[in-house]
Amino acid sequence: MIKIAINNQQTLIKLDDEIEKLFKALADKTAELEGYNQGEISFALVNNEIIQELNRKYRGKDMPTDVLSFSMDEEIWGDIVISTEKVIEQAEEYGHSIKRELSYLIVHGILHLLGYDHETPGEQAEMRQKEERVLSELNISRD
Repeated sequence: MIKIAINNQQTLIKLDDEIEKLFKALADKTAELEGYNQGEISFALVNNEIIQELNRKYRGKDMPTDVLSFSMDEEIWGDIVISTEKVIEQAEEYGHSIKRELSYLIVHGILHLLGYDHETPGEQAEMRQKEERVLSELNISRD
């Protein structure tokens, strides 16, 4: 079982039972499909200002981004920071729901914690296939 914690530092997306269950379901399904049955993940929902500061400090990129992952070890997988401003902006840009975009970024962040990356076209294709499989298995469509 994957343990999660959510640190809500934003006001754009209401953190209710449904959203918390979504985080848990996505973490559990990603872990299951990757062959894991335990681990801990901490999520932080933040605004663009906070994620830009983290992106500048840890990646040398002075701009807001949608998701950052900070991996730790096999027991405590690490921390995932998601900008809810970017979630809303990208959902609109890609023409799908906020739930879909948030779900995608959650899975994307978890896969980074598990060592996946998207620096090359091959890595990107592998990561995208894994993201889509998790979302598909949980019936989270682009609608």
